[in-house]
Amino acid sequence: MKKVKTVYDHIRANNIKTAVLVVLFPVIFIALVFLGVWCVQPLADAINTTAMVAVPTIVACAVWMLVSWAFGDSMMLSMAGAKQINDTDPDYRYIYKSVENVALAAGLPSPRVYVIEDAGLNAFATGRTPRDATVALTRGIIEKLSRPELEGVIAHEMAHIGNRDIRLSMLIITGIGVTVFIADMIMRNMMYARSGDDDKNNGAAVIMMVWLAFTIFNVAITPILHMAISRRREYAADATGAFITRNPMALANALRKISEDPVVKKLNGQSTMASVCIANPMRAHAFMSEILATHPPIAERIRRLESM
Repeated sequence: MKKVKTVYDHIRANNIKTAVLVVLFPVIFIALVFLGVWCVQPLADAINTTAMVAVPTIVACAVWMLVSWAFGDSMMLSMAGAKQINDTDPDYRYIYKSVENVALAAGLPSPRVYVIEDAGLNAFATGRTPRDATVALTRGIIEKLSRPELEGVIAHEMAHIGNRDIRLSMLIITGIGVTVFIADMIMRNMMYARSGDDDKNNGAAVIMMVWLAFTIFNVAITPILHMAISRRREYAADATGAFITRNPMALANALRKISEDPVVKKLNGQSTMASVCIANPMRAHAFMSEILATHPPIAERIRRLESM
């Protein structure tokens, strides 16, 4: 008989994935640098150049970890244009009550609550641990869902918090942000550099290969890592969320409504943020193909919930 996975299995799996991710980021990048530099230099020189690049890469990864841990959640909330709300405002009191009730049912501390002023229907959770977690809800999802449906969405996000998905997502998003920033800096440096003697030209070729390694990493490798991590945890969060509320149909109905208008203007174009939302917040034509999509099809998620 197949063993049913518990929340502890998901936590353990996410801890392992986090460790693997931290190792894979520098290893894959260094391998890409070596292959790129080898195209323009002899093998011995390529090894020496790669060794020189490896040290700052490892340092950058250490800095990335510290930045992710300290500011990752704030960066994500800022990207979404989310603003914190409090329970003293009568307009938000019932939202706070819903979050507190769901957190209590999930056996987790009550998270901070943020609102994104957007008519689209979407939500996400972020934070380092359950004790400092945050749930962000769009204005549209607050106004257009019934209370049981809204609690189903909150339970889905609480499942991400309980399963430690939020820490993994935060590492991915800030890590991709760092590599994109460095690639942009290298490109600007190449644009303003002047051609000169052969040594300078050779150095420029090496820098070009390093930039190409960053570009390939950002465009091809990170989406694959993202997809591999994201898809299964959405199913797990749906199932856990339904278990928390004991009402799978409420979440199924919420997903049905969300699928009609999940686009969030602030996040339209922010592909790194797509995976943390309950549904893809980007317009369909701007998102990656179905093969690399970070979310499983909503129709399949609804089908699974209805069969519970």
